[in-house]
Amino acid sequence: MNLSRRNVLQGAAAVGVAGPAAFVPGTGHAQIKQIIVADPGGAYGEAFRKAFYDPFEKATGIRVINVAREAEPTAQIKAIVETKSYTWDASILTMAARDILQGQNLLDTIDVAPADTAGMLPEAVTPYWLGTDMYATLFAYRTDKFKGEAPQSWADFWDVKRFPGRRSLSKSPIDTLEQALLADGVPVDKLYPLDLDRAFKSLDRIKSHVAVWWTGGAQSAQIIQSGEVDMVAIWNGRAQSVLDGGAPIKLVWNQGIYSVEGFSIPKGGPRVAAVRQFIKFCANAERQAAYTQFLSYGPTNTDAYKFIPKERAAMLPSSPENLKSMVKQDEKWWGQHRANALERFNTWLLT
Repeated sequence: MNLSRRNVLQGAAAVGVAGPAAFVPGTGHAQIKQIIVADPGGAYGEAFRKAFYDPFEKATGIRVINVAREAEPTAQIKAIVETKSYTWDASILTMAARDILQGQNLLDTIDVAPADTAGMLPEAVTPYWLGTDMYATLFAYRTDKFKGEAPQSWADFWDVKRFPGRRSLSKSPIDTLEQALLADGVPVDKLYPLDLDRAFKSLDRIKSHVAVWWTGGAQSAQIIQSGEVDMVAIWNGRAQSVLDGGAPIKLVWNQGIYSVEGFSIPKGGPRVAAVRQFIKFCANAERQAAYTQFLSYGPTNTDAYKFIPKERAAMLPSSPENLKSMVKQDEKWWGQHRANALERFNTWLLT
């Protein structure tokens, strides 16, 4: 789910400028003037600025400085907490990164009351994290290639006889192993724990038909947009950008794999109270609806759909129509088996 990730050093430079002004004198006590949050940057950061950062400043007077972070900033947050150098006050984390950091006792509680999270999806709220957006991995195909019968499942994606054409998968076991099992007939509700032997047997069947093993979101979008491939496993936000750009593609939500990311707080920071106030603000349904105008990710507060046009809702992962045919990625399974799966996958690619 990599949207125009800027180099984390750019973020660090921004923090260096912003940090000293974090406190200003108040009436008898220090008063928070601004907080610094880390997000994926690019279109994501721009959308969150419109939906959350600027409105929060308007509502509270607390300015939100956002800086770009790496895809999985577990090392950065560990360093922040252990050195007590709080260059970030909060960070967007995937579920996997959240679990890693929580397991190492590196996160503060968010202290958001149940009344403040009314309408939120159950998987989007934990004591240490508030999910703000849902993203999905699905596949897209060229409608100028498949004008009649078109692929509608991972089994169809794997079926090179019924649906001949150039294919592309991610050069990563994450999502790809799930796709292989779904293609082999594993039901969505029986997907985890992943059967690795079965997954690699399924991958054996399609390996010679994969024209491109993509390594980044921009590449996956470019190869389907240009017609270099006829179908591609792709993040929904990247696919939507290609579709919005006028390319003749169709997104297939059936058997998509979704996950959620959101804000957590590095433990022991000096501005925890203000960050908790900000995170509570991010649970608001209307504020979540606002970012969907600019970003094709789904709100985690289902009440946000009261404020989203139906045409736009159809493009978002958490809309009831799309969500019902997808499966949530098991982050705990990946946390336990990622290293082994990656080693096996990389070895398989070379054989």
